Amino acid sequence: MDDKRRTVRYELAGDDQAHLMATPATTARRAASTGDLSSRNVQEPLIDPHEPSTQSLQPPSELFGSSAKTRDDGRVDIDCDSKLARAIAVMYRPTSESAAEPLSRPPSTDPLPGYDEALRQDSPYTPTRLNIVIQVVGSRGDVQPFVALGSELKRRGHRVRLATHDLFEAFVRDSGLEHYPVGGDPAALMAYMVKNPGLIPSMESLRAGEIQQKREMVEEMLEGFWNSCLQPDTRTGQPFVADAIIANPPSFAHVHCAQALGIPVHIMFTMPWTSTSAFPHPLANLKNAGHDRALANYVSYGVVEYLTWQGLGDVVNKWRRTLDLEDVAMFDGPMLTEALKIPFTYCWSPALVPKPADWAPHIDVCGFFFREAPQYSPPEPLTSFLSGGPPPVYIGFGSIVLDDPERMINTILGAIQLAGVRAIISKGWSDLAGSESESIYWIGDCPHEWLFQHVAAVVHHGGAGTTACGLRNGKPTAIVPFFGDQPFWGDMVANAGAGPKPIPQKQLSSENLAEAIRYCLSPRAVLAAQSIAARMASENGVQTAVESWLRQLPVKRMQCDLLPTQPAAWAYTKSRRPLKLSKVAAEILLSQNTIESKHLSLYESNPITIEVTRWDPLSGGASAVMATAVDLTGSITGMITKPMDKYRDEQRRRARELQKQQGQSRGASLDGGSSVSAASQLSVASLQSGSSSEKRPSLAGKMAGASAKSIGLFAPNAAKGMLVDIPLAITEGMRAVPKHFGTDVRSHGPVTNAKSGAIVAGKTFAWGFVDGVSDLVMQPVKGAANEGALGAVKGIGKGAVSLVAKSGAGMFGLFAYPSAGIAKSLRSTVYSGTRKAITKEKHAEGRWLIDSESASQVNTEEVLATFRRLRSLK
Repeated sequence: MDDKRRTVRYELAGDDQAHLMATPATTARRAASTGDLSSRNVQEPLIDPHEPSTQSLQPPSELFGSSAKTRDDGRVDIDCDSKLARAIAVMYRPTSESAAEPLSRPPSTDPLPGYDEALRQDSPYTPTRLNIVIQVVGSRGDVQPFVALGSELKRRGHRVRLATHDLFEAFVRDSGLEHYPVGGDPAALMAYMVKNPGLIPSMESLRAGEIQQKREMVEEMLEGFWNSCLQPDTRTGQPFVADAIIANPPSFAHVHCAQALGIPVHIMFTMPWTSTSAFPHPLANLKNAGHDRALANYVSYGVVEYLTWQGLGDVVNKWRRTLDLEDVAMFDGPMLTEALKIPFTYCWSPALVPKPADWAPHIDVCGFFFREAPQYSPPEPLTSFLSGGPPPVYIGFGSIVLDDPERMINTILGAIQLAGVRAIISKGWSDLAGSESESIYWIGDCPHEWLFQHVAAVVHHGGAGTTACGLRNGKPTAIVPFFGDQPFWGDMVANAGAGPKPIPQKQLSSENLAEAIRYCLSPRAVLAAQSIAARMASENGVQTAVESWLRQLPVKRMQCDLLPTQPAAWAYTKSRRPLKLSKVAAEILLSQNTIESKHLSLYESNPITIEVTRWDPLSGGASAVMATAVDLTGSITGMITKPMDKYRDEQRRRARELQKQQGQSRGASLDGGSSVSAASQLSVASLQSGSSSEKRPSLAGKMAGASAKSIGLFAPNAAKGMLVDIPLAITEGMRAVPKHFGTDVRSHGPVTNAKSGAIVAGKTFAWGFVDGVSDLVMQPVKGAANEGALGAVKGIGKGAVSLVAKSGAGMFGLFAYPSAGIAKSLRSTVYSGTRKAITKEKHAEGRWLIDSESASQVNTEEVLATFRRLRSLK
């Protein structure tokens, strides 16, 4: 175990080529040699990522001094000349591909991404029908675009489940999608985010005890998101096992759920979440950026992500252990999605913000997500107000929970009077209210799609959906940002000329708001907004996003070999070549006694492997020794601490279950018009809860088991450290040495079990000597060609070091890799709870599909005949 991990995604065996996708991080040793890190920073990688740390409860200003400070508005001031920023610049620097061209080159002007003809809707190609879970955290405005996305996916034949807060169940189900409740209070989360954007805590929130409350909320949602991938529908009881995940980044669970299930994951968001030199992270305020503003922009993403991970990394890792996954290290967690090259689709219009030129092909900008405009009949008072004078200005802050609603009302009323305009003021979640007048109308829920057609300009908090709707209707927009992506959108609208510079909510006054309204009514702003609207008219963000998602899917790997329109769920291994079987196909074969269940293994269409990154044999070996020592110490102290942790976890779990049951009871009692539905929903929930309660051991038993398990891990941890971790660290460290001076090192592939460990050992041994001798010959030749005699001398040195390092890694690897493979096989056997749960749910869904009408078109005899034919092929 080590603190620094290299995240690697390998294609399945049998593909044309194994693709290595490694982090862009370089070594701390190299950083130290450049003078970018102090001695303290160089030693930081030796911190054990598994050890609980109180740092997660400290605000960034306490952790990093002047390197990064949270302001009163929750944004992060980043000193680009600080040790932290320089360290992040080394660890999360641009990849060689993106660094090959100047970072300051202009944004991409390419059209929206093109897609394979086979995936187009009018193609004869029949797509595989998938179970898709969409995981979303946020307000109704954050959920609404994904409802539109889910509706389009469902229209194309997929089964779609939207996992989000309980509050939005009716909204989601009324849209024709399945809903899975993940907990969390969006109103409380929005109120917290106003003070702490990005979940980076301020000292005020720390003193108020809000941090621990929100960490517990994140724990609850992480558990809920995992259940959303695997558990039956809470209302109908219909089984569901996800085949693909779509998520927004704040849901946090996406990559980890995908790793546990071995399925594709795709991130979609309205806020820049991928490092770029084009603009800084939306939460970052850069200081001392110097002449290289582009690099400062790029580094800001790593800094903000690192600070966020410090607050939630231990929560995520604790949850990962419940899924039988190993911890993600402190330096890998922040940029995990970038390291894995997880596909991203950004849901904004390229007419407003073009795709940056340094974003890779797996990152798309598709356009805003718009739902179909709902049917709306305005009340008579609203119709009379709109027709009673010039078009009013809309002012509203949607789901923002205001600290001082009275002050905001007075500010707005003063601005309206100073600007001399009529206004429609939205009450929003803060329930703003005031006296009616000829120039002011207070409005409740009203579709923006309809309302914005009848106003002159819009003033709002800068949510992506509201911004998009205003611009789509050609309305100039003034933004008063509170948190998150709102300042980003304010800047983008201002840069386009469609609105004034954003006014941070704490700086808002009647005077500057009135001035912003005047700008929005100017001919310049109106012309800019209408120009953007004309370009947006040709975009269809939802359909383009679906095609982007399809393009990134490993479609062929996901198809069942017997029923191509169904996704593969099982691998049948007792044949000349492994066969991919869907849930239905497997159940048909099992019911006909054609195969035995013991010959079925869980199939992973998109396996993800995380391996420890070593920098050199000395630091790698030392960190492995220290990590082993920390594990052994933790095994002893865990006799006391683990039962206490188990007690606290159980108390929180019971409190959440009680709260959930009370909420369901209240919902059922209020839903008088659908008592049967409510009763059936409570019945399903009660059966699930009762079943789990019967199997759940007592709290005392859990505490005793936790204590015994902790001390029982002492011997295994000692053996693993001495026989696996330390030899493997030295081996991988030796393999890494040639990389420091630009020499290529072959990828040996993943070690997942004893067999693959032996294969990797053989490859490393053979390639180590062959490549080492090759470098000894070729490095002087290359050096002489580049630098003459001096280059030849340098090449001799590089070749000699490469020969020693690569051949040494080959020899050490003969022991290290088989040991690592055996250890992984043993771990897989011991930690099998998650795999058993997945197996159970896949069989349950397969049987349910067989019994349902959806399987009536499957020809059993044809399935059996195809299976026999494929099984006999070589």
